[in-house]
Amino acid sequence: MTSHALVQQTYLPEPSEELAPVVSFLAAHESRRGESVRPRYLLVGADEHDQVEVPYSVHRVLVQVVAALREGKAVTVAPQSMSMTTQQAADLLGVSRPTVVRLIDANEIPSERTGSRRRVLLADVLAYRDERRRKQYEALAATAVDLEDEDDPEAVLAQLREIRKEVAKRRLS
Repeated sequence: MTSHALVQQTYLPEPSEELAPVVSFLAAHESRRGESVRPRYLLVGADEHDQVEVPYSVHRVLVQVVAALREGKAVTVAPQSMSMTTQQAADLLGVSRPTVVRLIDANEIPSERTGSRRRVLLADVLAYRDERRRKQYEALAATAVDLEDEDDPEAVLAQLREIRKEVAKRRLS
């Protein structure tokens, strides 16, 4: 592979008629096979025996790319190092660099020091992001209130205040 494969690149959607055979193949394959059997995926060249099996992780990326392109969205491939700076981690998480430093100091994201610099592993940052999302969804679910048309708005507000208090207590403990 050439070095241009390691730079960030954005791909624009193809005309829908060019993606149609790929989308049809993926949909038909999923409806026939489902998730029960782990199929093999091949990258095929020009010659009859010119092929190589594609790992499942690469297949998942390709399926996601096809889905995005089908919806008319551009796709950016941005190769990441397995180790990153606190600024790169902040950019990935959508927070400030000082926030990442606080997370490291609180042992929420492991890090290594090289001199005065901190480095974090991409896997650790992604694990933190997934855990943070899980907690956010749990918090949202905990604040859910079933509403009926006959419910008194004041009673619903009182319920929400109680839920907020409970969530705040859990956060502090």
